Amino acid sequence: MKFDDLDQMMRQYETAHDHRVLPGIFIVARLDGRNFTRLTKEVHEFERPFDERFRDLMLQTAEHVMSCGFRVTYGYTQSDEISLLFDREDSTFGRKLRKLNSVLAGEASARFSLLLGDHASFDCRISQLPDERRVCDYFRWRHEDAHRNALNAHCYWLLRTKGKSAAEATQFLVGKSVADKNELLFQEGINFNDLPTWQKRGVGLLWEQYEKPSENPKTGERVVALRRRIRREFELPMKDEYDTFIAARLGERAS
Repeated sequence: MKFDDLDQMMRQYETAHDHRVLPGIFIVARLDGRNFTRLTKEVHEFERPFDERFRDLMLQTAEHVMSCGFRVTYGYTQSDEISLLFDREDSTFGRKLRKLNSVLAGEASARFSLLLGDHASFDCRISQLPDERRVCDYFRWRHEDAHRNALNAHCYWLLRTKGKSAAEATQFLVGKSVADKNELLFQEGINFNDLPTWQKRGVGLLWEQYEKPSENPKTGERVVALRRRIRREFELPMKDEYDTFIAARLGERAS
């Protein structure tokens, strides 16, 4: 069989389930660290329950995947996950799901591993959202998940420092209300509301323009050029105000 015929025949097996995101549908990708509990708590022993060093590794990884060829208008990270909102008109890789999932997971895994100096990997999943309301709902969901996880994490590690085993601390928190957990912390001198906002709500990543002094290469004239960079937002708003914040991102365009 000639190579061209063989090539055409075999590629059918690769592309038989090559699904694409339909035009006009919003794409949100979520990257999750694989086995990061062991990686961050046993192998590298980051500070518990939150460590600024780990947070910054996640931020740098998020900034990388926002800048590696995709048209991403907003990024969000909390714990060991990263969410990316794509420009609605983005057509990278023909909007093929297998390409989006594999390339994003590969880029995040490679970047985080280089930063950490150790092997780390991410998986990726794509949400196909029909309208702006569902995009706001998605980010509201991850935002509130961050708040819930932060409260649980602070309670869990407080109990661990008090001598409870992992199983005992986990079981102790079963069925406890938000008020119960806040009171548990408060009794130990921790006001959950006073903890750093990034721990409770995650961090947003936005594109912004800035002026950079430059020089016209032809005339030597000093000029001011407009450039783009990613800004880290550590003080994200809450609830309905966060919905408004996300809605504003939907009106932005990625270059």
